[in-house]
Amino acid sequence: MSDIKTEEQPGKLNVKREGRVGIIEFDNQRKFNAVNMEMWAGVKQAIDEFVADNEIRVVLLQGAGEKAFVSGADISQFGEKRNSAEAQAVYNAAVDSGYKSVLNCPKPTIAKIRGVCMGGGLGLAANCDIRFCSDDAKFRMPAARLGLGYGMDGIERFSAIIGPANTSDLFFSARIFGAADAQQMGFVSKVVPAIELEAFVHGYCGTVQENAPLTIAAAKRALMELRKPKGERDAALVAKMVDACFNSADYKEGRTAFMEKRTPDFHNK
Repeated sequence: MSDIKTEEQPGKLNVKREGRVGIIEFDNQRKFNAVNMEMWAGVKQAIDEFVADNEIRVVLLQGAGEKAFVSGADISQFGEKRNSAEAQAVYNAAVDSGYKSVLNCPKPTIAKIRGVCMGGGLGLAANCDIRFCSDDAKFRMPAARLGLGYGMDGIERFSAIIGPANTSDLFFSARIFGAADAQQMGFVSKVVPAIELEAFVHGYCGTVQENAPLTIAAAKRALMELRKPKGERDAALVAKMVDACFNSADYKEGRTAFMEKRTPDFHNK
């Protein structure tokens, strides 16, 4: 894997792998990991690489350093990249592509949130399957303080995770809230001390990557189908993926390992 960077912009994505975990790290520490247009576009490229790699079992999104996950969009680009309707459309397409690549990733996606998680960072984390944060994390949806509109798909995603009332609160008030609030409303699954976050998330990813990838893929597809209106859900595809689990060598390995009281060695087939 290689860094995705441009000469003109200081921000970059550090795209790497640790064992079977694919990592996308937002690195723009001078601006609390604000994401520029090139970084947004790079997210899709990184996700595509991880999806195509059968050895990758989990995709982890994180921010570089200790101060931020992602603070939002790099506002310094707005004068150049969002100064007309045409430029705005190009910029929005890059952001939308990054968001959707995470939301529609067929492999588990996890957001490791340390420090600031606001605006576009909050939306990015919302598109992950699971979110963990440190006890010093700070969240905010500041659209109403910037005069920015937020699309219906994004509002729907937040509403599905934290409910209409909490979504209304975040968007109407644009308030800053902490880790305890984020957990109480269901945005994050667990809050851990900042010093323990790295080890906790590493351990969780280790647990997931040891499990049967065909089973996880079927569950992930079912969750993705459930986001669709009832008449558009592909239940047959999910059933086919479930059947593939029972017909796989991994299913045999799982049963054998259980009987032999050992850790199974799954091979995604």
